[in-house]
Formats: sequence, C-alpha cells, structure tokens
Amino acid sequence: MKAVVMAGGEGTRLRPMTSSMPKPLLPVVNRPIMEHVLRLLKRHGLNETVVTVQFLASLVKNYFGDGEELGMDLTYAHEEKPLGTAGSVKNAEEALKDDAFLVISGDALTDFDLTELINFHREKGALVTVCLTRVPNPLEFGITIVDEEGKVERFLEKPTWGQVFSDTVNTGIYVMEPEVFDYVEPDVSVDWSGDVFPQLMKEGKPIYGFIAEGYWEDVGTHESYIKAQADVLEGRVDVEIEGFEISPGVWAAEGAEVHPDAVLRGPLYIGDYAKVEAGAEIREHTVIGSNVVVKTGAFLHKAVVHDNVYIGPQTNLRGCVIGKNTDVMRAARIDDGAVIGDECLIGEESIIAGNVRVYPFKTIEAGAFVNTSVIWESRGQAHLFGARGVSGILNVEITPELAVRLAGAYATTLKKGSTVTTARDHSRGARALKRAVISALQASAIDVRDLENVPMPVARQQTARGSAGGVMIRTTPGVPDSVDIMFFDERGADLSQAGQRKLDRVFARQEYRRAFPGEIGDLTFPSSVFDSYTGALLRAVDTTAVRESGLKVVVDAAHGSAGIVLPNLLGRLGVDALTINPGLDEARPTETADERRSGLVRLGEIVASARAAFGVRFDPVGERISLVDERGRIVEDDRALLVMLDLVAAERRSGRVALPVTTTRIAEQVAAYHGTQVEWTTTSPDDLTRVCRMESTIFGGDGRGGLIIPEFSSVFDGAAAFVRLVGLVARTQLTLSQIDARIPRAHVLKRDLATPWAVKGMVMRRVVEEAGDRFVDTTDGVRVVEPDGRWVLVLPDPAEAVTRLWAEGPDDASAQALLDEWSAVVESAGH
Repeated sequence: MKAVVMAGGEGTRLRPMTSSMPKPLLPVVNRPIMEHVLRLLKRHGLNETVVTVQFLASLVKNYFGDGEELGMDLTYAHEEKPLGTAGSVKNAEEALKDDAFLVISGDALTDFDLTELINFHREKGALVTVCLTRVPNPLEFGITIVDEEGKVERFLEKPTWGQVFSDTVNTGIYVMEPEVFDYVEPDVSVDWSGDVFPQLMKEGKPIYGFIAEGYWEDVGTHESYIKAQADVLEGRVDVEIEGFEISPGVWAAEGAEVHPDAVLRGPLYIGDYAKVEAGAEIREHTVIGSNVVVKTGAFLHKAVVHDNVYIGPQTNLRGCVIGKNTDVMRAARIDDGAVIGDECLIGEESIIAGNVRVYPFKTIEAGAFVNTSVIWESRGQAHLFGARGVSGILNVEITPELAVRLAGAYATTLKKGSTVTTARDHSRGARALKRAVISALQASAIDVRDLENVPMPVARQQTARGSAGGVMIRTTPGVPDSVDIMFFDERGADLSQAGQRKLDRVFARQEYRRAFPGEIGDLTFPSSVFDSYTGALLRAVDTTAVRESGLKVVVDAAHGSAGIVLPNLLGRLGVDALTINPGLDEARPTETADERRSGLVRLGEIVASARAAFGVRFDPVGERISLVDERGRIVEDDRALLVMLDLVAAERRSGRVALPVTTTRIAEQVAAYHGTQVEWTTTSPDDLTRVCRMESTIFGGDGRGGLIIPEFSSVFDGAAAFVRLVGLVARTQLTLSQIDARIPRAHVLKRDLATPWAVKGMVMRRVVEEAGDRFVDTTDGVRVVEPDGRWVLVLPDPAEAVTRLWAEGPDDASAQALLDEWSAVVESAGH
C-alpha cells in the first residue's frame, strides 16, 4: 500500500517559526515533525510515499530528497495553488489509482498503529476509513459520530461548545480506495470532511471510523509545539530519539560536549555537536538543537532551541522557542510563550516579555524591554564601536562576513589608492579575520601593507609612517572567545569619535565603494619592521648609563607578541636580561586576571632568586606592562603608575602629566613635589593620547599597565615604557621598593552597579542634584569633591548596562563609606 503525506500547510498560527520554514520541517526533539511521520509509515511497511507540497516546497524537497536516507521511496506532487485536503491528494491521483492508500498529515505527531487501521479498513470493506481519537477539547477539530459497527453517522467541522456532541475527533488520517477520486473535481479547492464525505454519506457509501489508541498531537499552536517536545521527552509518544541516554532522561546526540559541572535535570535533549559549559543549568523539557553553544551561568527551562544558536552567559530562557542562527547575548531574559524567529540578535540584558513574537532577522538592542511583538521594524541597532574598537564573540558576533563589510566601509571613508597597514595578534581567529579584511580593502582600491603578527605598539608606529590608517585584530583581553577589530588613524592612534561615526554611517547604509578591475589594491609585506621600530625607540628614549650600570632585569614575554621584538631590543639596549616565556602560544592568545596574577608571582620568585633589579611582564600584544620589585613583590598597576610618574617627574622637573580622572589624587602631590602638573583626561584612551601629543607632556598612564612615553609615541607602548624605566633606574640607582616606599599610600575603591540603559540619564541627573553645593568636576562622568578632599566619581559605562563608581579617602573605611553613600543614590535613581 502507498501513503500520501500532506506537507503543504503554511502553519500561519505558528508564526514567526513558520515565517521562513514550512510547518512539517519544524523540529520536535531535533527531528522535523514530518520525519517522525515518515518513520512511523516505514515502521508499518508503507515505504512508497507521495508527498504533497506547496508552501516553501523546495525546503521540504531538499531536506528529504528521494527518501533514500530513510530507506523509503519518496515522490512529490506540487500544488501551484492551495487545493484543500482532498484536492491536494487528487493532485497525486496518477500515483495512487491502482490500490487503496493511506493519507496522513505531515505536521501532526502520532504513534498510532497504522497496520491495525489498514486491517480494520479491509475487514469492513470500506470505501473510506477515518482514523479517530478522543481529545479533551474538541473545539479545534472536526467531530465524528460512529455507530457500534464503526460506521460514520455524522461529521461536524470545528464546532462551538453548543454543538459539541462527542469527544471523538477526526485526526486527518484516512485509508481510502481509489474510487473516491470520482468525487473530487480536479484543480479546485476541495476538502474531505467538508465536501467529499457528506456527499458519500448522502449516497450511502461505506465510510467507517476507527478509534485509535495511542498518542496524537496536532502541532498547530505554540503551546502544542512546546507540549509535543515535553511529551516525546517524557516517553508519552513512541518515537525514536536520536542519541544516547547519558543519565536517566538526559539525551545527548553524537559529538555533544557537556561539561561535568553543568547542571542537567531531565528529561531534556542536547543535539549533535552542541556545547554546554560549566555552570550552565538546563532543566526539564528543554531541547537544544545542533551546534548550539550554552555559556556558563545560562538557565534554560522548557526552552526549545533550534540549530546554530548562541546562548550567552547568565541568560534566562523559560518556556520559549528560539529560531535557528539566533544569538542571545549575555544576561538576556526571554519569558514563557515568547517566540524568537530565525537569525535574530537579542542584545545584552534585554528582556523579552511572555508571548511576544520577534520575527526573523530582527535586532533587539542591549537593555531593551520588549513587551509587544516585533514584526516589521528592528529595535535599534546599537553602535558598532565599543571601548576597544568593534568587539564581539568570534564567529557569533564577529564573523568573516562582518569583517569584510567593516573593512569595505572603512575603505570607503578613505581615498582610492590610499595605503592601510594591517596587523594581528598570534591567535588563529585573528589570522583568519585579517585575511578577510585585507581582501575587502584591496577590492575597494586600497593598497595594504601587512605586518602579520606584531605587538600593537609596532602596528601603531608602522601605521604612522605614511599610511592613511590601520587595522589591528586581536583577541579581547581576558576573553579568549572574543576578538577586537581596531581601527587606527594616520597617526596610529585609535580612530576618533568623528571617524568612528563616519565609519558607522557607511556601514549602516551599506554604501561600499568597489574598485574597477584596474584599481585593485596591492599587498606588500614590509621587511625589517622590528629593526626600524627598535632603532627609532632607542634613538628617542634616554638610555644613558644603562650599559655601565650593570643592571640585571627579568623580562616575561608571557608567550605574547612582545617576545618577537625583545631579542633585538635587549641586545641593543645593553642590559643584562633574562627572558622567560618567549615562544608564541597560539592556543593562548590572551590570559585571565588569575593567569596574569600567577604569572607575576612566578616572575617575582625568579627576580628574587636571580637578585635582579626588577621584573617586567608584558601583556599578550605588548601594549601594557606589570612590574615586580627587586624583592620579588608585585607592584600593583596603580602603584606602578605612581612609581613611574615619580621617576619621570624627578628627572624632568617641569611639564605636564596626562592621567585619567579615576587616578588617585596622590598623583597630584607626587607631580607637584617635582615641579610638574597633572592634566586630567577622560577614561577614554584617545583622550589620553590627545594630551600626550602636546609639546609639554612628559608622561601619561591609565593605572592599568598602560604607559605612554611621549618622546617616542603618544600611545600605550610596553617596550617603550620598559626602556624608559631601565634608563631611569640605571641613572637614579634607586630600587623600585625604595621609590614605592616614599610615595604615600592611596585609598581608591571601585564598584560596578548594574544600571538599565533606560535609566542611565536619570541616574546622572540624580547624582548632580545630590551633589548640591559641593565642587563638581564633569571631565568624565560626574566627580563630586567633599570639603575635606574626599571624592567620588560616577561614570556610566558607554558599552555595558553598568554604572562605575570610584571613591578616594584618607583610608579604606572612609572611601568605603563614600562608595556606600553614592551607590545608594545611583540605585535609588534606577528604581
């Protein structure tokens, strides 16, 4: 016997899930509903099957093909226009006219015994047998009444409660003899229960009803879709689940990676090659599709997640459906009954209220609260640029496609024939993305000088030598799965706010300039880059007395790109240096705060045992340094800034020092003692750079290991800071601990408070109001100075839903009291 699977339905009630996918392909426990139906047919020997298709027909055909993978023989009957339940089967008459056949819907989940149904049909000698089942709420279905022989007495399509006279409903599964085709007109819309069956009954033809035992769920609504998943996981329906039951009720498909510290409470399903990190919690009735990533701290309960979805850390998903290729970013919350379409971006800390529908290809911005469906418009794309260029998770937010479009937009802001310098850190991700950037630049009539893997300061210095700009790609500091694409101006400094906005505009409008074939840019690889960098550095920075001093230092390259420059630099500097961890480690392009700390502790042990003058440790891209004194003790970054400031100011005796407003005011005392003055800047590195470009600036730093040596360059440069420090220590003959000891202790405390985007403005207004008649400094954020000199700084973060607070007092307790007082102000404004 042959079977007909009806797979033409649009499933309009299931939108947005069915906006870009026909209903029969909707996955139930990671297999399309229709695949469950076909497997049931095969189990009952119905291998030859005709599939009737109409809406998004090609997707159904592409997925199932000729049925060979399922061990079946599939053919397709295509409807040009909707023909109704009977009309679409009539469309396949040619293949069905020789024998009885079975009709079944491709979008209902069932495990009925079809063999028993077919035997009943044959025993009764029926023309049509209707498969019936009992349901608690028959309003959505056609009701059928049968006599004790099983003969159908009445049909009623979708009744009201006043018309309900039975709980046996028509499941849309039929066994039919080919003669029924005589009652179906070709090429017009005809329904079985509305048109054909009443006619057959009028003529007294044998129509029987078979009441089937077993499971049947018409997956027509979001509620029934979620219920179907739960029923499969609970074992209420007899279908095959692909994969292995790794613990009771916990199913994992091939290649799934589940960390032993993830919390799993079955029944649940994890698809093939999905990855669940430590600390994620997955609760009952959750289904995770193929290639899904679930990050630490995510919580999922009764959530159905389709393929290739990224679920960020601290997200909370309950009773919702997430379409394929969607990214749900950090701390987003999606409530019961919400449905997110395919290829959406749900921003950080946004909240999608219950029963909201977000249609495919939409962006919900960070911090948004969405309580109505998003169908046409996108909820505001946030700005491209964050604190470190364009940042995001590799292959989730920052993909090769995005890199190409970004580079095309950047090229469009420059003149044809300009030169751009490109560089990267030593990670594989940065290498792959840089190639995409280079090809896009060349295709936009830009010549490219590629430095390959170099420290960031080298990339900046080389960019400043005749390029119109530069692009550096590196792993985000401390976040190994993220990358930063950084754009430089012609001076090698970060792109200005105006430059960023211009790039943002071109990118948003997608108005890229393309080169004509004769204008494609050149690609060159400059030689002796490190020689020229080292030469320029040693010419610019004072190294007198270094060779004679007999200084011994320990230098930790930390497996980063500083290790490429150091051999040449140390050789020419003439200092006795022991270099540790010089080799590049592709697998570790960045390090966490803990790894950095333990690296410094090890460096301290080596310095103490080698009796060296000090130790210095570079960050992975050679931009920042950390120090260890001659006793092997770590000099904290904020202290290292003061030590360096003291040394530079004591030698220069005049000029200005650039420091961000978050720095301890003890810096002012140190600078004034030596006859220099502090120029306070915002916390943005390009503001620090701006002041360090001025004639009279002698030093700059951010208190987080970033130091600027203006005589050489106006950007953070680890190697330049190291060379400057070696010279200063050689000439003063003071140890770092002696310098540190003569500087007063600072008591600056810091705190971050979560603040929704929507209330950031209100928070700042409240801070200004609360300040009253106290001195207020608005260089960056709002700094309120108490009459006794204590101060607090309140600064809204430009890239995250956070307000940052710093407070300084004569001791930790008074700084803490100030922090508590102003935290309360910020939190009260946020409620």
